Amino acid sequence: MWLLWCSAGAHGQEQPGAPRVIAATKQDTAQQPLRALQPTVSLAAGFVKKPYHANPHATVSLAPPKRDPLLQGAPVVPKASMGAAAPAPAAPKKAVQVTIGKSFDGIGAGFHGPGGTFQVRNAPPDTNGAVGESQFVQWVNTDIAVFDKNTGAVALGPIPGNTIWQGFGGNCEQNNDGDPIVQYDKIANRWVIAQFSVKNGFSQCVAVSTTADASGTYHRYEFQYEDFDDYPKMGVWPDGYYISFNMFHGQNFVGSKVCAYERAAMLAGLPARQQCFQLSDQFFGLLPADLDGATSALVSAEGTPGSAAPPLGSPNFFLALGSQANTLDLWNFHVDWNATANTTFGIGPNHTPNQSIPVAAFTFACGGSGGSCIPQPGNPKPEQLDTLGERLMYRLAYRRFADHESLLATHSVDTGVAGSQTGIRWYELRNQATGGFSVFQAGTYAPGTNHRWMGSIAMDKAGNIVTGYNVSGAVFPGLRFAVRRANDPLGTLTTEKLLFKGTGAQHCILGVGGACPPGCSEPDGTCKLTRWGDYSSMSPDPTNDCALWFTSEYEKQTGAFNWKTRIASLLPKGQSENSLQLGAPPRSSVVHSGNSRLGTEPTARRWRRSRKLLTLKRRP
Repeated sequence: MWLLWCSAGAHGQEQPGAPRVIAATKQDTAQQPLRALQPTVSLAAGFVKKPYHANPHATVSLAPPKRDPLLQGAPVVPKASMGAAAPAPAAPKKAVQVTIGKSFDGIGAGFHGPGGTFQVRNAPPDTNGAVGESQFVQWVNTDIAVFDKNTGAVALGPIPGNTIWQGFGGNCEQNNDGDPIVQYDKIANRWVIAQFSVKNGFSQCVAVSTTADASGTYHRYEFQYEDFDDYPKMGVWPDGYYISFNMFHGQNFVGSKVCAYERAAMLAGLPARQQCFQLSDQFFGLLPADLDGATSALVSAEGTPGSAAPPLGSPNFFLALGSQANTLDLWNFHVDWNATANTTFGIGPNHTPNQSIPVAAFTFACGGSGGSCIPQPGNPKPEQLDTLGERLMYRLAYRRFADHESLLATHSVDTGVAGSQTGIRWYELRNQATGGFSVFQAGTYAPGTNHRWMGSIAMDKAGNIVTGYNVSGAVFPGLRFAVRRANDPLGTLTTEKLLFKGTGAQHCILGVGGACPPGCSEPDGTCKLTRWGDYSSMSPDPTNDCALWFTSEYEKQTGAFNWKTRIASLLPKGQSENSLQLGAPPRSSVVHSGNSRLGTEPTARRWRRSRKLLTLKRRP
């Protein structure tokens, strides 16, 4: 979320039950690599507190929240109504220990790189990033940077995000509005990056790299919408780039919108379409499944299990906190690029969820509001921070094993402990060829008295789960992580570890005569800065599928508009990223593009890439 709307287009309705198929408004391929482009100097002055567009269905309960039934204490085994327990993924005989590998500062106050020194001008940062073969790309609102993932050195940036669209023309080149997304398409070894443009109309600006080098050239696209396309979240899938938005018409929430972008065309730099469905205002905060697994590009010619790729022709899955209490809503998005009339989302013309999955009872953070209740230490007492506890947190991590498919999700809840303590609720959903997903395990993590929120969760190829998050309360806002090893009791996380210590509070310090600092004034006359997040990211390293990379916000020095971010890899103890090897893919492998099967190659150890087909070649 970035700027208030400067215009409001006519509010249109999709034809019930049918996708709306719209070609990209603009499309080209950059003639120069990103590293050669000269950023436009930003003329923005002052500080901007981004508006917070909350889930309209979140309400504060007057009664104190009940104790969360999954609050970690004893091992949790899901009830029959929440999905029967099933064998865990194959695990090492000895429990693996996860530790910090690389750790370095990302974009934030005082951050310096080849592009100069970054100055914070807005809050929150909307920290997002992804890891590729040799680089980590991070994007916060306004600026993007490319890092050497092995050394942490800044290879490019910080530069304004819209530099990517320099020479493209229109809103994508002119506006730098934020809500960034960074994805690494592990199937094609390409970067997929996007932000919205919400001045002079509403657009999503999407760029797909032409190589695995994030500083190179990009195929560039603009997709337009009739309403404000807030809080975009994207997932990579073999037949499309899937994306969700919370749509607003003026100040009114009109429902979530889900779209599929034509991935095969975008990888080739060709004109591309989007297929979209507009949902009712009953549904908010959907997340598309995002494909994990270093062998995601590989699946046997018969489409049989054995790789991390979804079954041939599988729909993408979208998940949201349920419209009914204590449920998760799940939709199947089946896209057909050859006959778009066959594309479906959910059930029937109203796009009813394919499943309403029962889960253990929970209360949105902050007594049900999902608002601002995270305390910080200090005297005078600093403001309380936002939780965004009324929605699932990015990403919805998908992984396929030989005998099941897995989805990981997390959100912030009120634990029901004194002081409205906020904790991390997490789920693993599994589909074991039963026709649908159910809860395999779930837990709520909130040890001690501190608050935990703004989490992101992912799994490595061995089935070890790691969640990273913010922590605050008696400690300054910092970063921690916790692990569920593949052979641990269901629904439990191990003792958390410090990822990076916060040493200050986010606080608007009054000036001479009680003057409120720039950017801190509220319409009601108060002086505060509660905005935090709005999201973080945990994603697996495509070169080994063991290391998980996390990036998020922390505070170093008490003040306002001076946030910092951190980037870190988490991996098995005693290992380094360079020592980890890819697991062997199936003997006969195929890469899918769109709905077509492209070919087979023998098992291999080293990637050989072509424009549309990835094969493997044996190392001599």
